Amino acid sequence: MVLAMVVCALALTLAVPLRTYLAQRSEAEHVAEQREQLEADVARLTRDNQQADDPAYVRAQARDRLQYVMPGETPYQVQLPGATAPPVEDLTKPKHDNDPWYTGLWRPVVEPQPTPTAAPTPPPPPAPPGGGAAGSMTIPHDQGGPTG
Repeated sequence: MVLAMVVCALALTLAVPLRTYLAQRSEAEHVAEQREQLEADVARLTRDNQQADDPAYVRAQARDRLQYVMPGETPYQVQLPGATAPPVEDLTKPKHDNDPWYTGLWRPVVEPQPTPTAAPTPPPPPAPPGGGAAGSMTIPHDQGGPTG
């Protein structure tokens, strides 16, 4: 009986430090993985920075990304049949994809609404045949119009 109590006391005494040790060991492994990832990122960024200092790399990137050409060169763009250009996003409209639902209710109150463009006015109708002035109106006699 005394031996069982000693074993239980020893187990309870060692349980908390053992749990702490295992948690810290797991944390240390996680931090080591993060460090390796960060070191790989630093190496990649250092390599990119060194490439950015190379004038040939900068020229190649300007040609590829910005479609620049050297003076005197003639640029050509080959458009293959069936290949479509990527859609051009509308930069005039602000993106509100990740906003909470209530901002959609409040936004029309706060932001000015676009003014509708006025439709062009149609030309005046041609003068009626019969002599009246353009734009004049004849009121019938029974409704108070001129007699005559």
